[in-house]
Amino acid sequence: MKEQQFDTVVIGSGPGGEGAALTLSKGGKRVAVVEAHSEVGGGCTHWGTIPSKALRHNVRRMMEYNTNPLFHDVGAPKRLSFPRVLRFAQQVVNRQVGLRANYYSRNDIPVIHGRARFIDEHTLEVQGAEGKVVRLHAERFLIATGSRPYRPDGVPFDHPRVCDSDKVLSLAHTPRTIAIFGAGVIGCEYASIFRGLGVKVDLIDNRERLLTFLDNEISDALSYHLREQGVIIRHDESFTGVDAHDDHVRVHLDSGKQIKADILLWANGRSGNSEDMGLEALGIEPNSRGQLQVNENYQTAQAHIYAVGDVIGYPSLASAAFDQGRFAASHMLNGRCDYRLVQNIPTGIYTIPEISSVGSTEQELTAAKVPYEVGHAFFKDLARAQIAGQNAGMLKLLFHPETLELLGIHCFGDQAAEIVHIGQAIMAQPGEANTLMYFLTTTFNYPTMAEAYRVAALNGYNRLR
Repeated sequence: MKEQQFDTVVIGSGPGGEGAALTLSKGGKRVAVVEAHSEVGGGCTHWGTIPSKALRHNVRRMMEYNTNPLFHDVGAPKRLSFPRVLRFAQQVVNRQVGLRANYYSRNDIPVIHGRARFIDEHTLEVQGAEGKVVRLHAERFLIATGSRPYRPDGVPFDHPRVCDSDKVLSLAHTPRTIAIFGAGVIGCEYASIFRGLGVKVDLIDNRERLLTFLDNEISDALSYHLREQGVIIRHDESFTGVDAHDDHVRVHLDSGKQIKADILLWANGRSGNSEDMGLEALGIEPNSRGQLQVNENYQTAQAHIYAVGDVIGYPSLASAAFDQGRFAASHMLNGRCDYRLVQNIPTGIYTIPEISSVGSTEQELTAAKVPYEVGHAFFKDLARAQIAGQNAGMLKLLFHPETLELLGIHCFGDQAAEIVHIGQAIMAQPGEANTLMYFLTTTFNYPTMAEAYRVAALNGYNRLR
């Protein structure tokens, strides 16, 4: 069998693979991409970030319409079905696929569809459709195969009433009730989406509070608003079994509770896509969740085989994966990797309302014995939020009381994932440029949501008086 020769083969066309492939191609390298799915984009485009955020957007728009007093006299509240919002999400997915396929075409990067497996240190065998096999030889490889929902034993995922975050995207009806096991980012986002559609939601959490990596005040705010919307949150619960029937599913918890629902959505963890790739024979051992260990340059135990994105675990963000791919490619090209650019990356959580943060939390600063002060801007006091009817939420600034250095930015509410980038930009400035003074001395457009920075800065600065 004749082997195709490349400088680098990238396995996976999600954000990490795309970032690496484009960087290498623009650096003059001959690159190929292997993609197991029939279309490019990876899990981010087809099952994760894009469809879930498209779902959330339209559910939120419906909720805004139904709660706006201007429209209370024009008829009954509007209702959308889950399949209807899914159809819109698929339109967005299709546009993203076309856009990303064009990137590879414009940069002369061949995309080979099939499942890749190493047969030696420098050769991949790709099993394509209808049994077609292609062999690729390269000096370097980058694994960006992403992750999939974790499926533990004892959960009957083959039953139509039992879903994970991939399978739920093929749900053909709107359930009356749903039990969501796992209250991480995915579980909380889907709890918001389904509750917004009028579905009764039980959110089952095996921890004592939601999203423990968040600042406690933000986590508390999320819990309050989910409960206010009608979500039942059950903390400190562990799973013992599932009974799936023709007309319902019943979740058994270690506490003795039995949660009956139309649908179970299992959202408790993810596994890296590293199985059956021949990695073990090369001395690359995935951990129990299928994740690969890498060094600061994203190299695995084999220095010429790199890995980025969800398959290496934390932070498991599409934005971070794209940067990791670029930085790994820069190490291949130049022998160095500037990892500093992906420190203090923002988190975006698309619940209703949404959440975003960058930098340290109050509890982290307290544990590290770093003195800090707090500045708040509550959205209910901002003219732009009042105009938009988006009064729930706040911007929170953490800063050093002596140097005024910004230590953390935390936002909860409408447009949080956009608002946080202003603070991120200032935090990234060197020396004295990264202080509260920027917000105290800058004129913001009025009325805007960005004005929250001035309000929060004044609120915090006044605490020092």
